[in-house]
Amino acid sequence: MSKVAPTEHFISIAFNRAALAMMPRITAVACGILAVTSLQALAEPPAAGAIPALAGQGLGWISAGGFLDPPPGTGHGPIRQHPAYPFHGNLDGPGQVTPTIGNFEDPVLKPWAAAQMQASNEEVLSGKRGLPFSAQGRCYPGGVPGQLLYPIEPMYFIQTPKEVWMIWQRDHMVRRIYLTDQHSETVKPSWFGESIGRYENGELVVDTIGLSTHLSFIDNYRTPHSEKEHVVERYKISGDGNMLEASVTVEDPDAFNAPLHMIKRWRRAANPNLETVCAENNGDHFSKNLFPIPEAKTPDF
Repeated sequence: MSKVAPTEHFISIAFNRAALAMMPRITAVACGILAVTSLQALAEPPAAGAIPALAGQGLGWISAGGFLDPPPGTGHGPIRQHPAYPFHGNLDGPGQVTPTIGNFEDPVLKPWAAAQMQASNEEVLSGKRGLPFSAQGRCYPGGVPGQLLYPIEPMYFIQTPKEVWMIWQRDHMVRRIYLTDQHSETVKPSWFGESIGRYENGELVVDTIGLSTHLSFIDNYRTPHSEKEHVVERYKISGDGNMLEASVTVEDPDAFNAPLHMIKRWRRAANPNLETVCAENNGDHFSKNLFPIPEAKTPDF
């Protein structure tokens, strides 16, 4: 694969300072829409109550916030902003937008993971790096479950008898979920790893292993993981059909002292799948020391 694509966590400070330079040219891609429609046509109609209707003509899902705490008693929730550096985002009213500074002192973190997060924070707080790394702000894939945090543009599903695809509008990133009951015997680490899935009680259950670690994080606080990361997601649609919710569990015995549990929600949106490209006009005009946008070493054609 010669090109790495992806997207931006717009609520981060990276977007707040560079938004005017980053806004992509958005045009409809007729052939892309036709391709999605054709693949959807191959899907078998879901059995009522057994298979959630995640896909549909023009059916997109737009983020309704970041990772939320799980129900009480479920276990450790997601990593949060360090209490010594309260976060103020662009949706929080007047005031200076602040960077994401993860709580490296959370006892759930193994020592090496805490030290890596602390070093990343210090790069920003000391001014060595103007903005913290944001995978989707610098056109990298967000990993699993980090990719779920992309907030502005919709994601779409394609459901076929053997696969489910998750497609993000920005750069048309595709994550494939294979409807089978076991992982491959050997899995080479990659951005989205190997995801297998099944339908259970009206939910799509996704089990993912084989996730690469290079510039790949659990969240927008740059929480690292090892190659032992194991993620289970359960997707379900609300009774009125207007919301999608994922219950996410992240296990990694080399990085965390206990599993992390979190909730992610999206709202239903009737949006055509448009073309937006992360790298177009995405220059570093402000801080001059952002992580570089990935470039292909060889052309695609």
